[in-house]
Amino acid sequence: MALMTGEQYIESIRKMKMQVYMFGKKVEHPVDDPILRPSLNSVRMTYDLAQMPEYQDLMTAKSPYTGGIVNRFTHLHQSTEDLIKKVKMQRLLGQKTAACFQRCVGMDAFNSVFSTTYEVDKKYGTHYHENFKKFLVECQEKDLTVDGAMTDPKGDRSLSPSQQEDPDLYLRVVERRPDGIVVRGAKAHQTGMLNSHEVIVMPTIAMRPEDKDYAVSFAVPLDSPGLFMIIGRQSCDTRKCEGSEMDVGNSEFGGVEALTIFDDVFVPNERIFLNGETEFAGMMVERFAGYHRQSYGGCKVGVGDVLIGAAALAAEYNGAAKASHIKDKLIEMTHLNETLFSCGIACSAEGSKTEAGNYIIDLLLANVCKQNVTRFPYEIVRLGEDIAGGLMVTAPSEADLRDEKLGPYVDKYLKGVGVVSTENRLRILRLIENLSLGTAAVGYRTESMHGAGSPQAQRIMIARQSNLAHKKELAKAIAHIKD
Repeated sequence: MALMTGEQYIESIRKMKMQVYMFGKKVEHPVDDPILRPSLNSVRMTYDLAQMPEYQDLMTAKSPYTGGIVNRFTHLHQSTEDLIKKVKMQRLLGQKTAACFQRCVGMDAFNSVFSTTYEVDKKYGTHYHENFKKFLVECQEKDLTVDGAMTDPKGDRSLSPSQQEDPDLYLRVVERRPDGIVVRGAKAHQTGMLNSHEVIVMPTIAMRPEDKDYAVSFAVPLDSPGLFMIIGRQSCDTRKCEGSEMDVGNSEFGGVEALTIFDDVFVPNERIFLNGETEFAGMMVERFAGYHRQSYGGCKVGVGDVLIGAAALAAEYNGAAKASHIKDKLIEMTHLNETLFSCGIACSAEGSKTEAGNYIIDLLLANVCKQNVTRFPYEIVRLGEDIAGGLMVTAPSEADLRDEKLGPYVDKYLKGVGVVSTENRLRILRLIENLSLGTAAVGYRTESMHGAGSPQAQRIMIARQSNLAHKKELAKAIAHIKD
């Protein structure tokens, strides 16, 4: 089975015995929990679209390792065309879900771990690359959803992993056995972890020799003994339990984050991809970050398309669509959104082949892409809220609209243009609220700032990749300066 259907995916997650906790209690049936289910539906869309003929060019690819058609989320990029299709696929899914669809991190981990393990084996004669290829083929053949886990809690940021007062604040190897390793620690902000079959763990920073136990990469199933998840809170998350589809804004789709605990989890030798080779930790981090910063030029743009459309509808429903300042704001939102997409396409088109054979993006342009993402969605949201008006955050509930006594007053006084129902006006405002302030804001606005690394992390990489020495020589040549 190379391609699962959406329903098969749902049932495969249902069969797993994951340990999930939320609001201080264990969630016995995560698949059916009203707070968690929308995030599962977002992942399901990556399977549903792959079954549709009109989307198969973007959603699927031919694997050079299995010879068959696989979901693009399990694919290793074989060309710059693959890199471009990745970004276009992510925009499509953003448009279809207006949320985080959660498989991007795993896809980016596949490509970064693949090329890094090749270079580790080349230097040390290890077998990490073969380990990883076997794992990759398994994921492609079973069409598994794989999360990537990079971010450690970090504790005191001024101290290295081995200098921390609590040694578990970075995930580490606590025991090396003949058949594998035992790891302990946590990974924070893990979007989609509870909707994944497997997780690829990677280091979070470059390492020094004394940090050997922390330079570790591996893959384990999400129902491994000792692994459990504590679900993060989101604004308006309990609205999903109230039975109001309208008040949620985006009732079908969403994203969920977790603090994932590795409490002495065993990893067999064949699932280890890095184990103490500290000088390669930075390479893995840098490559993963580059791929994931490219991703934001697709997924955030797709969600931006929905927000721009919602703002345009709100203007129509308010009777303000013809106002020149509204038109100008929608133009600005579109300009910013397409600029993000342009950066995603540019870093893909300028990609190059790695030693291992897969393709990597242009790292400078990928970091420029993500630097823009830390800014532009905030302005797009601000303009969307401006166009929507204050009713976006003061509107009564759906229960009030449906109430026998209150409903007629809500309908009478919150109506906009005559041809649009009050209900539809409130629905579009709730969608904008969701994208700007609610649960979807975690996957759009706030994640635009911190996802794939902080803004300063991108600026550091831009400085490293900017090649100032070359630019100085260009200036000297034009000015006829001879040293």
